[in-house]
Amino acid sequence: MTQSNRISTGGRIDRSHGLEFNFNGQSYQGYAGDTLASALLANGVDIVNRSFKYSRARGIVAAGAEEPNALVQLGARKDTQVPNVRSTQQALYDGLVARSTNGWPNVQRDVMSWVGKLGGNFMPPGFYYKTFMSPASMWMTYEKYIRMGAGLGRAPTESDPDIYDHMHHHCDVLVIGAGPAGLAAALSAARGGARVILCDEQEEMGGSLLDSRETLDGTSPVAWIEKTISELASMATVTLLPRTTANGYHDHNFVTLHERRTEHLADTASDAGFPGQARARLHRVRATRVVLASGTHERPVVYANNDLPGNMVAGAVSTYIRRYAVVPGNSLVLTTSNDHAYRAALDWQEAGRKVVAIVDARANPDGDLVRQARDSGIRVITGSAVIEAKGTQRVSGARVSAVDLDHFVVTGRIEDLECDTIASSGGYSPVVHLSSHTGTRPKWHEDMLGFLPGDVKDMISTGGVAGHYALGETLADGARAGRQAAIDSGFENAEELKLPDIKERRDGPSCALYQAPHEKQGLRAPKQFVDMQNDVTASAIELATREGFESIEHVKRYTALGFGTDQGKLGNINGMAIAARCLGRSIPEVGTTVFRPNYTPITFGAIVGRHCDEFFDPKRYTALHQWHVENGAEFEDVGLWKRPWYFPRNANGKKENMHDAVARECLAVREGVGILDASTLGKIDIQGPDAREFLGRVYTNKWAKLEPGRVRYGLMCKDDGMLMDDGTTSCLGDNHFLMTTTTGGAAAVLEWLELWHQTEWPELQVYFNSVTDHWATMTVTGPDARKLMSEVTDIDLDREKFKFMDWKEGNVAGIPARVFRISFTGELAYEINVQANYAMHVWKTLFEHGEKYNLTPYGTETMHVLRAEKGLIIVGQDTDGSVTPEDLGMHWAIGYDKPFHWIGKRALSRPDTMRGDRKQLVGLKPKDASIVLEEGAQIVLDPNESIPMTMMGHVTSSYYSPSLKGSFALAVLKNGRERMGETVYLPMSDGKTHEAEVVSTIFIDPKGERQNV
Repeated sequence: MTQSNRISTGGRIDRSHGLEFNFNGQSYQGYAGDTLASALLANGVDIVNRSFKYSRARGIVAAGAEEPNALVQLGARKDTQVPNVRSTQQALYDGLVARSTNGWPNVQRDVMSWVGKLGGNFMPPGFYYKTFMSPASMWMTYEKYIRMGAGLGRAPTESDPDIYDHMHHHCDVLVIGAGPAGLAAALSAARGGARVILCDEQEEMGGSLLDSRETLDGTSPVAWIEKTISELASMATVTLLPRTTANGYHDHNFVTLHERRTEHLADTASDAGFPGQARARLHRVRATRVVLASGTHERPVVYANNDLPGNMVAGAVSTYIRRYAVVPGNSLVLTTSNDHAYRAALDWQEAGRKVVAIVDARANPDGDLVRQARDSGIRVITGSAVIEAKGTQRVSGARVSAVDLDHFVVTGRIEDLECDTIASSGGYSPVVHLSSHTGTRPKWHEDMLGFLPGDVKDMISTGGVAGHYALGETLADGARAGRQAAIDSGFENAEELKLPDIKERRDGPSCALYQAPHEKQGLRAPKQFVDMQNDVTASAIELATREGFESIEHVKRYTALGFGTDQGKLGNINGMAIAARCLGRSIPEVGTTVFRPNYTPITFGAIVGRHCDEFFDPKRYTALHQWHVENGAEFEDVGLWKRPWYFPRNANGKKENMHDAVARECLAVREGVGILDASTLGKIDIQGPDAREFLGRVYTNKWAKLEPGRVRYGLMCKDDGMLMDDGTTSCLGDNHFLMTTTTGGAAAVLEWLELWHQTEWPELQVYFNSVTDHWATMTVTGPDARKLMSEVTDIDLDREKFKFMDWKEGNVAGIPARVFRISFTGELAYEINVQANYAMHVWKTLFEHGEKYNLTPYGTETMHVLRAEKGLIIVGQDTDGSVTPEDLGMHWAIGYDKPFHWIGKRALSRPDTMRGDRKQLVGLKPKDASIVLEEGAQIVLDPNESIPMTMMGHVTSSYYSPSLKGSFALAVLKNGRERMGETVYLPMSDGKTHEAEVVSTIFIDPKGERQNV
C-alpha cells in the first residue's frame, strides 16, 4: 500500500529505515521518525476513531498532547495492551499494533453511529440524569447497557510483562519544555553553574523550532537546536529528559516527570532488545527554581461539523508537512484570526498542493505572512469565517460567510468552497495546566486573548506560556528566565546568554474568534463541537447556561467540558467564551476551571514503580535493621515499621519455633539481661513556655510539678473519655519535654496535638516536632542490666542516685546519650537514646560487653509476654476505643482535681462511663495451664446457656509464660473487679469451652515473685 500523502523530500524522517505497522487489522508502512499519527495520515487513513457520545467519525486534529480524537488501543498481545494512547505522541516502531478504542463492528461502519444520527438531538446535557431517574429499581439494568457504550479503551486483563521504576532528584533549576524558550533557559542556567534538568514530552527536543519557517544566524533553526543540545549534553550538571512529560506540579517545587523509556521501541522492553530495562520511569524532582516553558496550544475555531475528519488545527498541518513530510489532503481552506496560521497555507502550497482560500475574520490583515500569501497567488477572503464543514466520512467542502463577531451573526452571502481539508486557528492558549496544579488561578490577558500563569512561588514562566510569541522575543525571555533562576538558586555570577540573530517577522494584531456564527442559531444549527473528546457542543453549553448553570465549574460538570484525559487543552477557552457570551459576561468574569494532575495520562505501572503486587505503603526500618536481619530475626509489621518479632536460633541444624524462641528470650530477661530495639516508639519533642500547661490539658494526670530529669507515665483520652494512647514523657528542661507514644499511634498523636493547639488553644506558645527517626532506642533490661551498663557508660548508676523514672545524660560506648530508667517488663531496665547514626556502634558495643552476661536480643512477642505478666497494657490491643482509664483500673493516673478541664474529663462524668457494669481489665488464669486462650475469645458465665449466649467480655492478650510455667491472659469483663476468684467460661474455635479463674492483672510483682500460681 502506497503512502499517498507522503511527499518525496523534506521532513525529519529516515526514509532509509522503513517500518511495518498494523492499525485495525490492516498493514501499513511508515518510516523511523514518524509518529503513529503521521504514519496514518501518510497512508491516507481518515477515520481513526469514533466519538465518545455520538459515535461520529473522527480524524486526527492536532500533532501533540492536545490531540482529542486519535486515541488508540496499543499492543499486540493481551498482556501488552495499553488503552488511551495518543497516536500523536506514540513513536512508530516496527511491528506496532494498534486499534481504535471505539467502533463496532469496525470504525468505518459503526452501528452506534446510527444512534448518534437519529437520536443525537435527543441526548443533550443531563440526558442520563433526566431520563433514567425512574423507576429507581431499573437503574442497575440501565447502567449495564450504558456502560457497554462508555469508555475510551479497554483495561488490560493480564499482568504487565514490563517493569517500571522511580528516581529521585534534587536540582537547582528544572526547565519544563524544550522549545526555543526552554532551550535558551536551560543553556543560560547551566552556563551559570546551576544543576539543570530539562524535560520535554516530544520525541526530540526543539518544540516549534523543528517546523519553523524562520532562520537563526541565517541558517535553519535545527542547526541551533543541535548545537544547543550538544552543549547541554556535554555538561555534567545537566540532565536531558526527552519523551518526558511533567505530569504533576506540587507544593514546594516538587514535580513528577513521566519518562517513556522503551515505549517508542517495541511492545515490551524485551522485544526492543533491552531485557530488564524499565519501560517507563517516574522522576520525583525537588527543584530550587522551576522554569515553566510549556508553550501554547493552538485553538481551533468552533463551527458546524468541525469534527469531521479533515478538520485540523493550522499548526498541526505545518508540523506534519515540515517535520514528517506528510500533506494530509489535496486542497486546503484555512480559517483564521491571526497571521501566524498563514504558515499552514504557505507550507501546503510549497508542498505542491492546492490552497483554495484563506478565510480571515479580520477586516484588514496586513502582516509579512499575509503579504507572502497574497504574493504567492493565494486567495484571501477577509472579514469572514468558515461557518460549516460539508461532508460525511471526510470534509468535502467549506461554507464561508462574512461575519459580525461583535453581534455574533452571519452578515453576507454564503459561499461554498470545495476542499478536503479545513485548517483553523482561533489564536493560542498558553499551557497553564501545570501552574494551576499548585492551586494558583491563571490570569486573563486581553492583549493575548488567553490565560497566563498566576504567580507561583519559585516558578518563572517564560516563552509562549508567558505570552511571548515572536521567536526573538521568546528566545530572549527564555535566556532571561534561565539566568534569573540560576541567580535565585545562588549562582550570582550567571552571565547573559548571547542569542542568535533573527530576522523578525512583522505580524498584525489578532481578533477574538472562538466560535463562528451560523445562519441557524443555537440548537437549530448543525453540531458545533467545543470539546471533541467528550462530544461537548456549543449548544450544550448554551443549554447549560439556560438551565441556570452560571459557574464555569458547574457548566463543566453538567456538559463534561474538559473532562477525562483531554483536560480542556483545545476546548476550554472556546467553551468559556461561549458561556461568557450566553451569560452576557466577559471571559475573566466567567473564569477558568481547575486543572488537576495528571497533565496527560501516565501508566499505573509508572506510579507503582517496582512495588507491584504490594500494598502502596512505605516500609520503615530502624537503624539496627541490618543487624536483626544478619542475626536471623523474624519480623512483624507494627504501623509502618518492620520490628523484630523474635530471634530463632539454630541448634543441631534445626531452627527454633516461635514458642521456644520466646520462652528462651523471656527467661533471659527475667533471669539475666536482654536487649530490645525500641527505636520505633513515637517520639515528639515539645517546647515552649506553655508546654507544661499543654501537657496538663492533653494528659489525664498532672504535669505542673514534673522536674527536669524526671519521667512520668501518662494517659491520653479522646474527648469521649476513651483511652487514645499512653507513654512516658520526660522533662528535659523547664520548657522542654520529650513525649513517647505507641509505635502505631505516633502520627495520630502528633496530629491530635496540632489539632487541639491550632483550633482550641492557639494562645498557648508550644511547638511540636516528630523526632522518632532522630533517636535510636535500646532497652537493656533484667537483673544484670546495671552490671552491663556500668561497663559502657560514665553515668553513675547507683540506685539512690539514679532512681526509677529518672533520666540522665552521659556517654554510652563513647557516644552522647540520654538514658532513662523506666521499665515495660517489671525488671530493672535502662532505655538508651542515641542519635540514630551511632546506634549500630552502641548496639555492638553492648553485645561485646554483654557476652559474659549472656546478653540476649528479644523481639516484640517476648515484650508482649513480659509486659502482660506485669499487668501493663498495650493501647489498641487491651483497649478498643470503648475503654476508659477507670475501666483499666488506672485511677492513680487521673487528675480530677486539675484546674483545667483536660480532654476527656467531662466525658468521664457521664452516666454511661460511670456505670457499675462496665467492662473492666482483669487477669485470667486458665484451669488447664497448658491451654493458651484465644485472643478475642468471648467470656460467658453459663457454659450451658443456649445460643446466642450472653457475652460478658473478651480476652485481649493471652500468652504462655515460661516464668509462670503456664498460660495466662488479660481480659475485659463486666464488673470484673468484683468477680475476683470467680470461674468464667470461654468457648473457643476448637469446639470446646475452657474454664478460667478471674485474678489480678499482675502475675509477677516488681520483685520478680510469681503471683496467682
